[in-house]
Amino acid sequence: MALRDLWRRVTGKGEAPPAEEPESRSDAPLADAPSAEAQVPHPPADPSPEPLTPEPPTEPARPPVVEPPAPENPPAPPPEMPPPSVPEPISDPIPPEITPPVIEPPGGPMRMGGFFAKLKQGLSRSTAKLTDSITGVFTKRKLDDAALEELEETLIAADLGVKASGRVVEGFRRTRFGREATDAEIKGALADEIAAILGPVAKPLVIDRALKPHVVLVVGVNGTGKTTTIAKLAEQYRADGMKVIMCAGDTFRAAAVEQLQVWGSRTGAEVVAPAKDGADAAGLAFDALSRARDVGADVLLVDTAGRLHNKTALMEELRKIVRVMKRQDAAVPHSVLLVLDATTGQNAVSQLRVFSEMVEVSGLVVTKLDGSAKGGVVVALAEEFGTPIHAVGVGETAADLRPFEARHFARALVGLE
Repeated sequence: MALRDLWRRVTGKGEAPPAEEPESRSDAPLADAPSAEAQVPHPPADPSPEPLTPEPPTEPARPPVVEPPAPENPPAPPPEMPPPSVPEPISDPIPPEITPPVIEPPGGPMRMGGFFAKLKQGLSRSTAKLTDSITGVFTKRKLDDAALEELEETLIAADLGVKASGRVVEGFRRTRFGREATDAEIKGALADEIAAILGPVAKPLVIDRALKPHVVLVVGVNGTGKTTTIAKLAEQYRADGMKVIMCAGDTFRAAAVEQLQVWGSRTGAEVVAPAKDGADAAGLAFDALSRARDVGADVLLVDTAGRLHNKTALMEELRKIVRVMKRQDAAVPHSVLLVLDATTGQNAVSQLRVFSEMVEVSGLVVTKLDGSAKGGVVVALAEEFGTPIHAVGVGETAADLRPFEARHFARALVGLE
């Protein structure tokens, strides 16, 4: 019995070994008994916990190896799969649907229709001045000599000029003399006669990209909208994919330089400006041409001063600009554009005559037709000089400067659709 109790206390096991074990071990347990009793007060040092400690670490060490891959794999596929599949089909079809309406309509006939309506509205005062008198002359009346004389006076008063008015009257005399005509018939015939005068001069300004650059010298008196016209042309050319450089050659008017620099930042066109007010315009134009050639620009638009009150000084400056630029290229300027203000009426005729003496004017731009009562001066310019009219302006935006079309202008001038 004593051996069983001792075995339980030493080993911590519930049952004593069978009798055969102590007998087989013979005297070994008896010899060890005293040492075992001395170890009884220190059970933590028993060999029994030692076999238990290696087993727990092995079990928890295995799960960490298996568990990490399990949580990483399941959540990873769900977030990665939806993002690529959702945005790709949604973002791709949207641009083709939105882009065409934005780009295509502005250049189409709808835009021209809008411009014609604006042109007609802008010429409303000129139309009233012209057609009101005509209606009073020809209402239920035959086209006799007296009526045709009154018609000629009406046309001259509407700023069509003496030559153009005489040509229109002769057309009426040839085709409708001695006949009664309604108001609508008279307007239609008048539009046809005016369109016949304007037709030969309605020529758009064509930029030759092979010139690199096509140099356009822009002239005109101060206040005609010269600098604004340059900015509008630059914006249009940039929209057509051309590389444009503007030269702020009106060096005596600080506002002109600043205005062109502002427009340059808006349109993305480079501006060659003087370092100080009153700089040499010819030297600046020379530098601008060099810059345009170096960067391969398609168009160089050169602004100039317009001090017409000092004709001699202005003439010398323009000639010097042309002379200095020709040192680089004898063919420049390729175009000389005169900007005229329609509100000045017959003064526009005088300006064209004066500038034609200074430089070889190759084409005209007529501005401020909106609200002018003197739009008929365009007919006078065409009949007297035959200078190509490249464009007309009826507003402040670049879209309000459009190529000149004879029939549209003639019908708008007399108030027809």
